Order: sequence, then C-alpha cells, then structure tokens
Amino acid sequence: MGTAAELDAAGITDPALRWDYARCRVLHAHHGRTYYLATRVLPAARRPAVHALYGFARWIDDVVDGPGADGAPPDTRQRRARIDALESDVEAALEDAGHTAAEPVVRALADTARRYDIPAGYFRAFMASMRADLTVGHYATYADLRGYMYGSAQVIGLQMLPVLGTVVPLAQAAPHAAALGEAFQLTNFLRDVAEDLDRGRVYLPQEVLAAHGVDRGLLEHCSATRTQDPRVRAALAECAAINREVYRCAEPGCAMLDPVARPCIRTALLLYRGILDEIEAADFDVWTRRHRVPDSRRLRIALPQLGRVLAARALAR
Repeated sequence: MGTAAELDAAGITDPALRWDYARCRVLHAHHGRTYYLATRVLPAARRPAVHALYGFARWIDDVVDGPGADGAPPDTRQRRARIDALESDVEAALEDAGHTAAEPVVRALADTARRYDIPAGYFRAFMASMRADLTVGHYATYADLRGYMYGSAQVIGLQMLPVLGTVVPLAQAAPHAAALGEAFQLTNFLRDVAEDLDRGRVYLPQEVLAAHGVDRGLLEHCSATRTQDPRVRAALAECAAINREVYRCAEPGCAMLDPVARPCIRTALLLYRGILDEIEAADFDVWTRRHRVPDSRRLRIALPQLGRVLAARALAR
C-alpha cells in the first residue's frame, strides 16, 4: 500500500499536510529500515502517525549530528542555535493549531500530536536529550544514561501508545512501552560504538566499562585497529545482558496493545532483538561491521506477524 492510500485511510486530506506526512514516510523508510518493516504490518490508517513520529525524531537527530547547510560540520554554537529555533517552532506548532511551522516534519508531528492527544511534555523531553548530545560525551552510571534515554528513547514508546491503542489503561501499558524504546536504543548503542566514538560520545556506562578495565582510549584503539580486546568484549557482554533484561521488561506490553497493533510491535521487538543476537553471535565484534538481521530472518519474523494482523482484522469486523 502506497503513501496516498495510507493517508486516505488516516483521513488526512489537506494536500499540503499530505506532502508533509509523505516527507516523514521517506525519512522513516530510508533511516529506520528495521522499524519501517515492522510498521508495514500496522493498519494503514495508523501508519502516517508512526511515520511522523519517527521522521521527526530522525530529522532532529540529523540536525544534531549531520552536516551544515554548506556541507561542512557546524560547530556546537551553530547546532545549539538551530535546536533553539526548532524547539520554539515545535512548541508553537503544538500549542497553536493555527501556527504554520517552517518544517514539514514539524507540521506532520503537530498534526499527529493533536489527532492522538499526545502530551507536549514528551516532545520537550526529547528535545532536551538531543540538546545534551551537543555537549555530553559520556555517562558515568547506568542511572545517568537512563536519564538521557528517558528523553531520547522512552518517550518515543510513550508517544506511540495512543497511536497503537491499548486494551488496558494507558498508564498500565506505559512502563512497558518506555522499556521497549529503551531496549531499542541500548541495542543501537552496542551496534554503533565505533560510530558514536567518531562523534566524541561513549554511551556505554562508564561504571560498566571501568569494572572490566575499559576506558575511552581502549575503545578508540579497538575502533582504529578494528580489533577486539577481551576486556572490551566482557564489558559489551555485560551491556548486552542489561539490554536483554530491558527487552524482558518490555515484552509483556505487547499483549496490552490493540490486537491489530500487536503484530507491529512484536515484529519490531523481534527484529531489534535480532540485531542483539547478531552482535552476540559475532562475539561482540562491533568494529569490523555494522550488524543487521539478514533479510531471510527478517522475512521469517515478519510474515507470521502479517498473518496475525489479517486474523485480528477479520475478528475486528
């Protein structure tokens, strides 16, 4: 099903707004390959909102880490000024339906927030974590990292809940949705250690690294030489164990979702946890490749969930 059919199903008829949502869909498809595949098993009417939420998050991430308008890396002052301007635009768009935001992703985001009554505080928390990326290069403890991940990942799960729908009160499902966002991001942190180092950041908690005799210098050596060190492997293994526990906390939330939405989130959980499986199968070698779930396994995961979607839709008629 294409963009137009999804927008028709969602009742989004304004031509300009349809273009805004289409832009978010492109961002989602290009940058969020794993989660985008999971979204394909979601009912069409709910997909544009997911594209808007993901597209906005990805776009802001590019503002923080991407090149400037001239292709050169902007300095921290320039990035902060742009984040300030965007945050003001987001606030105005969320508070005033008559405000025309400058960016298509912001316009689609604001429309989604109004349609699904998503609290503005979630977006403020997200922007605060993105701002932290401009100056914070490491996190001393897992508790410190979780504070960052509340805004960068947990609120993404919380934003999704009204879109997906639940069979229990939102407050009951919320901790599991937040945990799933955190689990996804912890997997990203493990997969992208080398990439984050290039940006001057270490997201793995310093207390875990230090317990295994690992510091930034050792990580940089592994990255530069594309070789593993037993101490680093042990630290990554501990982080993976933490990650698996967070997935276990998140998993009961799938049953709390609207039946037609469960297969989407179940697919996303299995696919993302599959990345963690690939990292472990490679003995935590995150230096010579960027781990992903092979296409054959992706299909084995997604196709049964599609069957469950069709069954749930049949029962809902």
